[in-house]
Amino acid sequence: MTRRALLLASAAVLALGAGIGLVAKASPFRTSPAPRPRAPIAITQDIFGIPHIRAESLHDAYFGQGYVVARDRLFQLDLDLRRDMGRMAEAFGPGFLAADRAARLFHYRGDVAAELASIPDDVVDCVQGYCAGINARIAEIAVEPALAPPEYTILGITPLLWTLEDCIRRRGAGSDDADEQIRRAMLEARDLLEYERWREPLRPAWSFTVPDGLDCTQASRDDLGALRDLHRASPFEPVTVAGLSDLLLREGRRTDLAAQGSNAWTVDGTRSATGRPILANDPHLAIGEFSPRHIVHMTAPGLDIIGAGYPGLPGIMQGHTEFFAFGRTNFHIDQTDLFVLDTHPDDPERYWHNGEWTAFEVVEETISVNGGEPDVATLRYAGGRPVIARDPERNRAIALSTVTMLPGANMRFAIVALNLASDWDSLRDAFRLHVSPTNFHYADMDGNTAWQAIGYAPRRPRHDGLFPAPGDGSFDWTGLLDLAEMPGISNPPAGWIASANDMNLPSDYPHAERILSFTWSDPFRHDRIKQVLGAQDRHTIADSIALLHDVRSLPALALKAMLPALPSPEAEKAAVMLAEWDGDLDADSPAALLFEMVLPGLSDLFHRTAIPEQARDLITCVNLDAMLQALENLDPVLGEAPQSARDAMVDAALGAGWAKAIEVAGDDPTQWRWGDLHTVDIAHPLSALTEIDRAFPPIAGGRSGGDGNTVMARGMRAGGGYDVRHGASFLFVADVGDWDRTRFLLLAGQSADPRSPHYRDFYERWLAGDMPELPFSPEAIEAVAAQTFTLPAG
Repeated sequence: MTRRALLLASAAVLALGAGIGLVAKASPFRTSPAPRPRAPIAITQDIFGIPHIRAESLHDAYFGQGYVVARDRLFQLDLDLRRDMGRMAEAFGPGFLAADRAARLFHYRGDVAAELASIPDDVVDCVQGYCAGINARIAEIAVEPALAPPEYTILGITPLLWTLEDCIRRRGAGSDDADEQIRRAMLEARDLLEYERWREPLRPAWSFTVPDGLDCTQASRDDLGALRDLHRASPFEPVTVAGLSDLLLREGRRTDLAAQGSNAWTVDGTRSATGRPILANDPHLAIGEFSPRHIVHMTAPGLDIIGAGYPGLPGIMQGHTEFFAFGRTNFHIDQTDLFVLDTHPDDPERYWHNGEWTAFEVVEETISVNGGEPDVATLRYAGGRPVIARDPERNRAIALSTVTMLPGANMRFAIVALNLASDWDSLRDAFRLHVSPTNFHYADMDGNTAWQAIGYAPRRPRHDGLFPAPGDGSFDWTGLLDLAEMPGISNPPAGWIASANDMNLPSDYPHAERILSFTWSDPFRHDRIKQVLGAQDRHTIADSIALLHDVRSLPALALKAMLPALPSPEAEKAAVMLAEWDGDLDADSPAALLFEMVLPGLSDLFHRTAIPEQARDLITCVNLDAMLQALENLDPVLGEAPQSARDAMVDAALGAGWAKAIEVAGDDPTQWRWGDLHTVDIAHPLSALTEIDRAFPPIAGGRSGGDGNTVMARGMRAGGGYDVRHGASFLFVADVGDWDRTRFLLLAGQSADPRSPHYRDFYERWLAGDMPELPFSPEAIEAVAAQTFTLPAG
């Protein structure tokens, strides 16, 4: 086999490379010695583009993963690394300085060597292998620039090399709720806090208590400071390379809470048709740009694991080993707090803490700027907590406590630790490294099933995390909850376990003593899963596949139950159509389209009814579950005649929704189709850049059912638009013990390079819900093998 063939997983990639039509430029890559594995690595790529890596050591298995993910997704990895490390201005110019400063503020400033020493040696060795594998691919591209993803030629940049130190340093702000804390404080200052229940209802039920000493009248959105720079957004039009700054800043990675989530369930052998457990999972993440999952199979002594992970995060997040299957959804833990610091009137570099004036820790870093002078960023910390905002005139500063900045919070090593576990007990040992809040699902070949909430949960001795707290030291965290204090269950009597980001704390969990969170996703997806699983005595793989694609809308059924008995002439046609509908948001359904026009109008009407004008700048929308419950239960917020008020509100929404449907879909209701609006369109995140748009053809036109509240989650952009913006880009159903019958899907393909045959080869399958089997055994892999190549040892 030629060296050129060895560098690629498919010879077809090379054949397609010359046809992309890019303007030739001098290679920006610098050559350096290529890292090599410790022993040869054999990689078989199957017809789906999935690499099956066979290595002689754990280190080399992860070397192989780093290599293949860089082969398929190098620019995606590189852009994330640049953002996290605060090195965007170095490549793209001074427009990124604010974002770079903010990113660097969330770098770990403690002892890197001590952090590495706290992680098991085999885990560190695997992550080192992963970084080396990425760097090996970068070194190969330096020798043969034609292998580079097209972005590098267009933008004239080179990828950053990966290091263990960066894996320790790049922490990020985590899943902050700082904006919610500020909103509540501002509402309290206006004596309007009671209306927060319509924006973010507290689950479990709880009463607000403002921390002693907090002056809510001083709170403002300016307190968010650097957090806003992390998530900056700018409007943009199609641009050339010169206009790249606004475009990339606009492409911040923060998503709305509604766009975060997943489904997972485990059915044990007593409830399955085979007598073996079934585990299903579909992480709901952003759709429309880079795929957030990449599939790989790694085999080495002590390791045989297949599944999907986030490109750039070592390891496999959802999948199975030869003994157990595992999946995950977002659990909810409030992992951040804002602390209001009093600074010295004569010296703003000191703050009051634990009875004395304490100097901020100050770090200065020089940021290289493409096309400009280097910038010196002054970063301040209060006891290791990033200072995100300062107001010396008011003797005030804001620090963000986040679990991501704590010693030991090394999430970039955590997934590998889970991968190396052999059973439930060793998994529980590995959970200590896992920072991110997660519902972890498990099923093994002995028939055991389990669910465990994992993630770093701070102990708050004097407050509940719902407001900013005084930063004088009396409200500081006092540690983290132990794993034994987190909720979990093994082999439940019901025979099944499900999570869908809902409030799933057991009824006997001592929440008041171990506060985890008060904000959760609405229960619609979980309640629908419960309906289906609870009604099935013998669940099958096909049943799980069907449930992953279930589009029954519980909000739609709730609206149906509230249709007025005597609708107005303007609402009558809409009322009749919805009354005859089964509540399924099918792509070909006229009623589904109508429902999606009616619901926003109903929400707007309820918002105007429930939220006084003086609170509407803070409470800009209402929670769907809270609204539906209020309408169903004829809440006093509806006024003295709640039934009449509800009927009038629903009637008005029906009439407006019918008119909106005509506006967007035409005069003939028989031709309305929800999927004609609800399309799945995927483009490069920099597609507004003219050269990128030409080089990366969009993947577009596919029609979808569902919405953000159906089990088949196909959510839309908050604030407008009907196209699919989040959902399950990866799905799998594991047949525990008969692994070759495990089924999977990936949107849109393994590669982000349009020259690859695996750029979009799963798009139509994903739209159709056609889940093929995921080959695991040597025999199954051989049956679908497309090519085998070797990474030679050093």
